[in-house]
Amino acid sequence: MSIKTKIAALALATLAVAGSLATTTTKAEAYPLQPWQVGLATAAIVGTAVAASAGGPVYYTSYRRCGWQPRYNVFGQYIGSVRVCTF
Repeated sequence: MSIKTKIAALALATLAVAGSLATTTTKAEAYPLQPWQVGLATAAIVGTAVAASAGGPVYYTSYRRCGWQPRYNVFGQYIGSVRVCTF
């Protein structure tokens, strides 16, 4: 399972729990939001957006440069070429 799928599942589970808590049989009363509630909601929204926008592992295969380099023995005589790749 990818990280985006895990985050989506966690968000869905969180919404389900929050929805079940919101549907209690208590009297509905409206209060002004406290600063910590606004900060918590903002952190949750921003954190979710950042986590969802982060990609998976990055492989720099398109920047791989390969070429042939000559190899010599200890006496300086040419042995052959070897394929060498740099990342």
